[in-house]
Amino acid sequence: MKGIAQLRGTVRHYDWGGYVFIPDMLQIENPAHQPFAECWFGVHPQATSTLIWPDGQQQSLLEYIQSDKKLLGEATARRFGNMPYLLKLLDVKDMLSIQVHPSKEAAVQDYAKENAAGIPADAPHRNYKDDNHKPELMVAMGEFWLLHGFKPVAELKKTLGEVPELNDLLPVFGEEGDYKELYRYVMEMPQQKVNQQLKPLLDRILPQYQAGQLNRSSADFWAARAALTFNHEGTTDRGIFSVYLFNLVHLQKGQAIFQDAGVPHAYLEGQNVEIMASSDNVLRGGLTTKHIDVPELLKHTRCEPTEVKILDGEKEGALLRYRTPAPDFELSKITLGKDDTLTLESGTAEIFLLTEGRVSLSDGKNTIDLRKGELAAAAFAGQKTKIRALEPAVVFRAGVPAN
Repeated sequence: MKGIAQLRGTVRHYDWGGYVFIPDMLQIENPAHQPFAECWFGVHPQATSTLIWPDGQQQSLLEYIQSDKKLLGEATARRFGNMPYLLKLLDVKDMLSIQVHPSKEAAVQDYAKENAAGIPADAPHRNYKDDNHKPELMVAMGEFWLLHGFKPVAELKKTLGEVPELNDLLPVFGEEGDYKELYRYVMEMPQQKVNQQLKPLLDRILPQYQAGQLNRSSADFWAARAALTFNHEGTTDRGIFSVYLFNLVHLQKGQAIFQDAGVPHAYLEGQNVEIMASSDNVLRGGLTTKHIDVPELLKHTRCEPTEVKILDGEKEGALLRYRTPAPDFELSKITLGKDDTLTLESGTAEIFLLTEGRVSLSDGKNTIDLRKGELAAAAFAGQKTKIRALEPAVVFRAGVPAN
């Protein structure tokens, strides 16, 4: 076993990404003003990461793990057979699509169905790219805005009553709150009616948005931004309805939120560290130019009120652990003052991601420094890693829960 190694990730240049945050973290120039949306660390069908050993040799993380499954630890190797999570840096400049992820059981069944139907893996109308679920946890790196699940009954009724252009959705929602019927109604609404229904709303809020009269705590702000981003001639994006139906959540730096299977959500603005089960299964419900399959979306969406649970983490010394029910991953944040040290033992393949400061990592034989531009490292089952802060530092530790 070679021990600890620097880890180089893969950048994704999606058009919704920002231009500064990730290039600054990676210490690279961006003269072409290219969007840097995500940086991935882990094992994934679309991109793997590269191990850089202390002697300068490079090796694919995927190939290294496949060469010896003991690197994963016995429990992870037995249950998953590979590194089951993907760690990311995200910079959300423009709103992401409203989306839902299937459960593990549903993903297995529906992936098999699409395979049996002969739908090519890269077909634009393909819904299931693999047989895995995709629970997600994100930790805000600053102020972060997102949509997360349906509002409670009373709050949603209040919204539909106070937004005059949405008043006629109140009878659809009903006295007791029929979330499934309401969501089905707006998602199956003919496009011409979507245009007609939302035009008076947009005619009212767009001038306010453009005049700077709306703030981010208002659904009108995000509905107006969505219209300017996603509407095109003759087509109003029906995802604008969801901006009013879902909880609008504002996270501060260090706060986290978990997206489980079936919970509709959309990232709106900000930077985060995100960890997820390694999957590409996304069912979209609007604010997108990509494929929307309404029957599949409705089949997997939890049409019920969602209690927003903001996670502040559980403190264990210098370590802040963000607990979720996902068996695929666990994320902790380590905050160290200059010259502070912390020794950790890995029970599985782990990734350390530096977001602030500079640290030295040692496994007893090899030592590597992490700083801006060289911000990730990998450790493997059975290793002890000593982290020493060369200046005040914040490091995220990704792994798999012990139980």
